[in-house]
Amino acid sequence: MSIPSTDAVHAALSTVLDPEIRKPLTELGMIEAVDVADGGRVQVTVLLTVPGCPMKNTITKDVTSAVSAVEGVSSVDVQLGVMNDDQRGQLRSQLRGGATEREIPFARPDSLTTVYAVASGKGGVGKSSVTVNLAAALAEEGLRVGVVDADIYGFSVPRMLGVTQAPTQVDDMILPPVTESGIKVISIGMFVPGNQPVVWRGPMLHRAMQQFLSDVYWGDIDVLLLDLPPGTGDIAITVAQLLPSSELIVVTTPQQAAAEVAERAGSIALQTHQRLVGVIENMSWLELPDGTRQEIFGSGGGQAVSDSLSRSVGAQVPLLGQVPLDVTLREGGDQGRPVVSSNPDSPAATALRGVARQLARRGRGLAGRKLGITPTARV
Repeated sequence: MSIPSTDAVHAALSTVLDPEIRKPLTELGMIEAVDVADGGRVQVTVLLTVPGCPMKNTITKDVTSAVSAVEGVSSVDVQLGVMNDDQRGQLRSQLRGGATEREIPFARPDSLTTVYAVASGKGGVGKSSVTVNLAAALAEEGLRVGVVDADIYGFSVPRMLGVTQAPTQVDDMILPPVTESGIKVISIGMFVPGNQPVVWRGPMLHRAMQQFLSDVYWGDIDVLLLDLPPGTGDIAITVAQLLPSSELIVVTTPQQAAAEVAERAGSIALQTHQRLVGVIENMSWLELPDGTRQEIFGSGGGQAVSDSLSRSVGAQVPLLGQVPLDVTLREGGDQGRPVVSSNPDSPAATALRGVARQLARRGRGLAGRKLGITPTARV
């Protein structure tokens, strides 16, 4: 049996992605050494970003699997080290594209990420359930997705997406947990021990959102979803300031009282100059065994919000979809398995995937973007 070459081992290692950063270990400077001994015994030294890295077992397993597949390799020994301060500094600079100061990548004019802020007028309309299921459905459409749980007081996104892992901090950079479907997630709930409440005033809320957007390494994602708290308070204003090109999706129920409040949440776009993408009506009806529908919360609320917002902004704000009451939607949220993935043929999943397909077909708006047009000088 021929002894494998070092180049062949490096080629295999180039296929191993860091579980959090989602880039090859070889590109991140995490492979310190590769030694090939007689008999095809290979030793790989991997530098972890921080001591006690929570993903070290995954990295060890993936490196072992990739190198073992190289022809001539008889055994693989993975040694783990830790990056020094200079190496971590180089990694941070590389991930930030050479920028030395923290910035919000989604606020840059050349950003290709579409940002959707999911809003509601009041709590209890299922806004978080809609957000996580849209994220899962968009990921299934092949898009790279991130989710910010912007509901600081009422955080629930980690549970609904089944995320129990804490973020990894590389000095002043935060690496967000990644779900099995590849969704990157950040929430204040990941930094609060147990189920303790967050008791903060407005300036602290603003700073938390700023850190979620600038200190977290999101990488190249196609869509960022923000699960906003109910109403039109500090977080809604902060998002409009930090992400002026973000677009609003309004969630309501058919109930008239909820619809009226949802209209106010959507109307904030008139003051913040954000674009309204559309309205999603949740809990629209309950499908009975005989095929009939029982409209427990009434009917028409979603269309009423759509019509009212269309008149207010002077442009069409469509009703994107109606999501029926479905026990599998609730079960999926409690179990950390979005219904669009766990029960894709259920009525709620079908409706939510329909909305996600509409969003996936939309391109990033031109607001704030450079068009590459230069005036021609007159002679």
